[in-house]
Amino acid sequence: MDVKDIIKEENLVYSKTKLLTDNVMHYCPGCTHGVVHKVVAEVIDEMNIQETTIGVAPVGCSVLAYNYIDIDWHEAAHGRAPAVATAISRLYPNKYVFTYQGDGDLASIGTAEIMHACNRGENIVVIFINNGIYGMTGGQMAPTSLLDMPTSTTPYGRKVELNGYPLKITELIAQLPGTCYVTRQAGHTPAAVRKLKKAVRKAFENVGQKKGTSFIEVVSTCNSGWKLSPVKANEWMVEHMFPYYPLGDLKDE
Repeated sequence: MDVKDIIKEENLVYSKTKLLTDNVMHYCPGCTHGVVHKVVAEVIDEMNIQETTIGVAPVGCSVLAYNYIDIDWHEAAHGRAPAVATAISRLYPNKYVFTYQGDGDLASIGTAEIMHACNRGENIVVIFINNGIYGMTGGQMAPTSLLDMPTSTTPYGRKVELNGYPLKITELIAQLPGTCYVTRQAGHTPAAVRKLKKAVRKAFENVGQKKGTSFIEVVSTCNSGWKLSPVKANEWMVEHMFPYYPLGDLKDE
């Protein structure tokens, strides 16, 4: 018996979804973006909605998401993805529209757009990657950076008297009447990935049922911005990020 005898369709245990392209990702090794991309692509593939799904990616690490997930994409200006997604969803009400945003994008320059889109209950999915830092532009402090967390613009750590408190944007979103599903997940272990995938599937199903806005925060790592190895970054996330940003559903209607 040789490799050709083993590599057969009937022996297949796991395969990469066809929606993920073969392009080499530009994300740093250990970055959570790749995991979330995989989950999103698998859900779209399994729901067989590739032809009716439109993703919106603004400025940030995920700006090149269109290179990796084979669906229709629309680029948005920094922070404006919810506004663009609103227009697309209203023009094409039978499409599955989602935004894919980082914390610097969504919780800083895009705060107005996300709050009002969620308050209106736009029939979209929002995927929010929270790594507590501006990953793309040099590791500056983000609204979600933790207290005493060193960044390139707070080398001695974030201080309340100067920088204010970390913004729990997901808790604010959960209070808005237009949101039907608000959850906080992660992707650092196989069990966490399974829970994340279940949440993403539920969010896309909500769009199909026209329930309103589904909001998924993914607490993530930025090992290059944090100046840690991928393994140490995961450990730091569990020790420091999870206590302030606890995982689980905040709202499910």
